[in-house]
Amino acid sequence: MIKGVWVKQLKVIADERGRLMEMLRCDDDEFRKFGQIYMTAVNPGVVKGWHYHKVQCDNFVCVSGMLKLVLYDSRENSPTHGEVNEFFLGPHNPILVGFEPLILHGFKGISPHESLVINCVTEPY
Repeated sequence: MIKGVWVKQLKVIADERGRLMEMLRCDDDEFRKFGQIYMTAVNPGVVKGWHYHKVQCDNFVCVSGMLKLVLYDSRENSPTHGEVNEFFLGPHNPILVGFEPLILHGFKGISPHESLVINCVTEPY
């Protein structure tokens, strides 16, 4: 695993009314700080990336569809420099993937319909 990447297994609580899934709490080990939360959609087969952020940490959860998220450690002083991590996120694998600034990331919608991603970042845009 790239240094500065965290994964949290999410628990889905379902009953006859529907379902609930907590994504990130302020008392989680994975929580850094709150900046803003946004949703982004990616169409089937579309890739969004590569990019990185200079200051903010990201916390990705895919709530509809499936997503392939790829992280690359381009930080020259990192002990995991050059490593690649791949994650598959979505209702069939409910996880939160978080990562520190300067980690390159990109994702691809791998469902036959759009995928919806929630990102809780540590800095507002």
